[in-house]
Amino acid sequence: MMRPVWSGAISFGLVTIPIKIISATEDHSISFRQIHLKDGGRVRYRKTCELDGKELSQDEIGKGYELSKDTLIAVTDEDLQNMPLPTAKAIEIVAFVPAESIDPVRLSDTSYFMSPDGQVASKPYKLLQQALARASKVAVAKFAWHGRERLGLLRVKDGVIILHSMRWPDEVRDPSELAPQPVEIGDSEVDGAVALIEAMATEDLTGFHDEYHTALEEVIHAKAEGHRVERPEAEEEPAGQVVDLMAALNASVEQARASRGESDEDATVHQMPKPKKAAKKATAAKKTTAKKAPARKPRKAG
Repeated sequence: MMRPVWSGAISFGLVTIPIKIISATEDHSISFRQIHLKDGGRVRYRKTCELDGKELSQDEIGKGYELSKDTLIAVTDEDLQNMPLPTAKAIEIVAFVPAESIDPVRLSDTSYFMSPDGQVASKPYKLLQQALARASKVAVAKFAWHGRERLGLLRVKDGVIILHSMRWPDEVRDPSELAPQPVEIGDSEVDGAVALIEAMATEDLTGFHDEYHTALEEVIHAKAEGHRVERPEAEEEPAGQVVDLMAALNASVEQARASRGESDEDATVHQMPKPKKAAKKATAAKKTTAKKAPARKPRKAG
C-alpha cells in the first residue's frame, strides 16, 4: 500500500482542498556499501564535533548557517516552521498556464500523486481535476518543503492530480552558447531523419527496462557463487570517421523496421528531386543554346 509522505492542503483561490501526497515513483537502483579492500570490513562515518572531538548522536545534531569562516548561526526546526510563508502549510496555486508553455528542463526528477484527504475533500478535489481537464491548463503552485520554498506543476492524469517539482527561472542555465555552428542541411537529409523518427515511433514504453540493473544483478549473484561474469566482446566503435549521411539514414531506417518485424519496402530514403526553379533554369538554358546554334543550309538537289 502506498503511504503518504506529506499531508496538507491545496489553496485554490478561496477554496481549500485537504490532500495527502504520495510519491509517484519507486527507486529500484542497487546500492553499495563502502568496505575496506584488505579485509572486507564495513567502512562507517562517524560524526564528531570539531571543538571537543566528541562523537555525536543524531538528536545532538542541528542545522547551522555559515555567516563567515568562523561564525555559524544555529537555525532550529522551530525557526523554519514559524517562517511567515503562506506556503508553509499549503500548496498555493498562483497561476494557470498551457501545458505546452512549460519547458521540460524546468521539471525536476520528483513527482507525487495528490489524493483527497477525507470525504469532505472529494468534491473540491474533483472540481479542480475537472476544471483543469476542461480548460486544458496546468496549475503552477508554490509550496514549502524540506527547508525551502519550491515551485510546482499540477496536472491531471487518469483522474488523479499529479504534482511535479519545478526549477525556479534563475536555476535554469542559458544554453544559447552551446548551439552548433551554422551548417547547411538539405531537404533530403531532413526527410531521411523524419523517416527514421517515424520508423522508431511508439506510444508504448512498457517494453523498456534497465539493462544495467539486470547485468549488475548477474555480477553480484555470480560473485556470491564464487565465479565471475565474463564481459562480452564489444563491437569496435567507429573512430570518428566521416560517413555518408544519407546512407547512414537509409541503413538506420531499415534496421529500425527490421527490429519491429516490418517489411523493408519503402524504407529507403530517396534523394529529393530538383526544385522547380532549378528545372526552369535548366529548360531556359537549353532554349538559349538552341537559339545560338547556327541553322543548317538545305542541300541542293543534284
